[in-house]
Amino acid sequence: MLGRLFGRGAERPVADPHALPRRKKNGMYTLHALGDARVLALVEAAKTADWEAVKAALAPFDLGRDHQVLGELADLDGVQDWIGRAVEQDKEHRATALLISGARHIIWGWEARTSARAVNVSQEQWRVFYERLHVAEEQLLEAAELRPDWLTPWRRLLTSGRGMSLDRAVNETRLDAALRRDPLDLETHIEWVSQLQPRWSGEAGEALEFAREAFAGAPEGHRIGCVVAMAHIEDWVESDDKNCLVTPEIQDELLEAAEHSILHPAHERRPGWQEDFNIFAMALSLASERIALPRVFRELDGAYTPWPWKYMAKPEEMYARARRNA
Repeated sequence: MLGRLFGRGAERPVADPHALPRRKKNGMYTLHALGDARVLALVEAAKTADWEAVKAALAPFDLGRDHQVLGELADLDGVQDWIGRAVEQDKEHRATALLISGARHIIWGWEARTSARAVNVSQEQWRVFYERLHVAEEQLLEAAELRPDWLTPWRRLLTSGRGMSLDRAVNETRLDAALRRDPLDLETHIEWVSQLQPRWSGEAGEALEFAREAFAGAPEGHRIGCVVAMAHIEDWVESDDKNCLVTPEIQDELLEAAEHSILHPAHERRPGWQEDFNIFAMALSLASERIALPRVFRELDGAYTPWPWKYMAKPEEMYARARRNA
């Protein structure tokens, strides 16, 4: 019991030779480039529009399965200005260029739409949004055709399909395509949890049921436990009661999910692992849980990731407050 309370009994992870230096302010720092020097080299190559350097920097990673590394490129402003040349000119690596371009066009589309309520989005914003998502759909479908083993195109197609309000049957087909390639892929499950929210025409409770089913069969130490935490965060977003997660049942469920996944000795840390811990940090904080939460923040050692705290009005402040109160 004391080991459970204080986190003893598990060996601390071996120091990561690729970890970037931490520049803390008030004990916190924002994670950049997944906290990995190799990912930083990839991002820097993309900033200079150097396709050859991008390909070289991608060597340690499997972009067809690593959502977080792909996300670093998709979130980078300016990629859309040069990646089209790689798509047209580099036949050998066309699938990789299509994947990067398609993922970028989804983010670029949402940047045009903004996060405003639908009624406050202008007609011109909608036009640009759909235009960019249409490009993304074409490119990601071609990438998936060229590389049938890849998972990441299908997860991104779930996002574009949601934005374009495609029939649920279409998105379910894409979900099945992703999960055939990895039945426990976390990012695919989290994307579907969002899809099942009432604000996207889902039914109340549907997302949490989906998350629980995924977690139920997971091996110890698998990061899929984060989907349970994310489903509770989504419930909090949908609810008018901001204390809706403060129940013994939810606290126990989140504790079990954390101990079975990210806090389990079998858990393997990879570039960007801090985001998984931030998901649990936010969920456990919203639930006022007091056993796993201090352990999660202790392991984070001040590392802050915007996701999922951006659901809050002042994300960094809320992270800092939750950290102080843990």
